Amino acid sequence: MTADELRKDLDAASARMKEATLTSESVFKGKLLDVWRDTARLPNGATSTREHFHHPGAAAIVPVLPDGRLVLVRQYRYPMHRAFVEFPAGKIDKGEAPLATAQRELLEETGYHGGKWTELTTIHNAIAYCDERIILFMAEGIEAGEQKLDENEFVEVFTATLEELLSWIAAGIVTDVKTIISAFFVEKFREGRGDQVPVKGS
Repeated sequence: MTADELRKDLDAASARMKEATLTSESVFKGKLLDVWRDTARLPNGATSTREHFHHPGAAAIVPVLPDGRLVLVRQYRYPMHRAFVEFPAGKIDKGEAPLATAQRELLEETGYHGGKWTELTTIHNAIAYCDERIILFMAEGIEAGEQKLDENEFVEVFTATLEELLSWIAAGIVTDVKTIISAFFVEKFREGRGDQVPVKGS
């Protein structure tokens, strides 16, 4: 099945399996997430409660230095109560283009800027209960600068080779989904199995 055929197949499945929203109640509105409780009509005519989060979306960046090393960050993630290794990322502000978000977040979190930008793909990281999408970018030939962190933001920057990162993923040490998927895209490109198309505005 080709990509176009699968796209048409999923469009048909979406119509066939549609869960129609009957009622929608705002349960909580926060700075980052909104929580909703809906009543939906199922394909068989029954109804069911659907609780879900709304998220404005995010952009993540694979920063690549001229020598091929990758720029990574350490951050403490409160829900998991421990530090994680990740690629830089951040929430898309209202009215902001994903590329602009990616470039802003790279500068703020790491100080790096400029370079050639490639859009890798879009992922949905929690489809069972959240509509968040993350657009993944790669930035090559970037230049070093100063971090511009918020007062309540604590990010440590370091570099690693792709081989090191892949070994940490295989060992189960790096578990952040956007970082894992981005690393595999970079590996594919370096093996010559991917098309790199620079994005406009980079």
